Amino acid sequence: MPNRPYRLDSPDEQTTSVVFSSPHSGRDYPREFLAASVLDDSSIRSSEDAFVDDLFSSAVDFGAPLLAARVPRAYVDLNRSADEMDPALIEGVRRSSHNPRITSGLGVIPRVVSNGRAIYRGKIPLGQARDRIDSCWRPYHTALQALLDITHRQFGEVVLIDCHSMPHEAVDCIARAGARRPDVVIGDRFGASADGAIVDRVEEAFTAAGLHVIRNAPFAGAYVTQHYGRPSRRQHAIQIEIDRSIYMDEKQVRPNANFDNFRCLLRSVICDLTEIGRRADLPLAAE
Repeated sequence: MPNRPYRLDSPDEQTTSVVFSSPHSGRDYPREFLAASVLDDSSIRSSEDAFVDDLFSSAVDFGAPLLAARVPRAYVDLNRSADEMDPALIEGVRRSSHNPRITSGLGVIPRVVSNGRAIYRGKIPLGQARDRIDSCWRPYHTALQALLDITHRQFGEVVLIDCHSMPHEAVDCIARAGARRPDVVIGDRFGASADGAIVDRVEEAFTAAGLHVIRNAPFAGAYVTQHYGRPSRRQHAIQIEIDRSIYMDEKQVRPNANFDNFRCLLRSVICDLTEIGRRADLPLAAE
């Protein structure tokens, strides 16, 4: 594992209250983890939000920081609570109340990748799971909380844009025959994690770029939006899910011919998103 399970890209001067995070784009796979898995090196990457950190890397050009995972989601899921441990995978974990994420194998230490494919041959020790949480999960969330606190103190408000990607078939269950499939799903936990006016601005930024947007179905936001979204405290968290097929070959896990064009398109979206945090009514630290 790298010394840090994340990378923090900061502008020379932060000029907006908008902060970006990418908790599922990590691709530094430990050798011992790959050796313990029954999956090949390509299959194990299927649950990774590949290249999302690259797509949002221009945030710093507009005065916003970007916190991106280096640790892969299949190793430890940074968008889960630390106590979402799977008794079907981790030795010594007791079954608790029903949690659909754990039941499906997608706890903080995932049991499966996309399409329910098992990562391991059997169970792993509880100590190993705790080591991953202590060495990867906690440092990432400590860094994210510090980033949000610093931004809130400076601007009196913080808007967290939590960046993800989704498989092309993820919206099959809601796509109507003949209707345009959504390119982007915005999740605000049905209004609980962010002020509605801010979510409207986020949606406008994507639709202005010609992307089709829907909200909260099938992705309303997971741990990051639930834990950090506190609109009553002027701390807003919004999850963004982008259709992977727009910019990458999902089977080969590599950029497709449209990658550079889409990254350029997203640059204009990111510019609009950062403008949300430069509203005239935001109090400045010097005032």
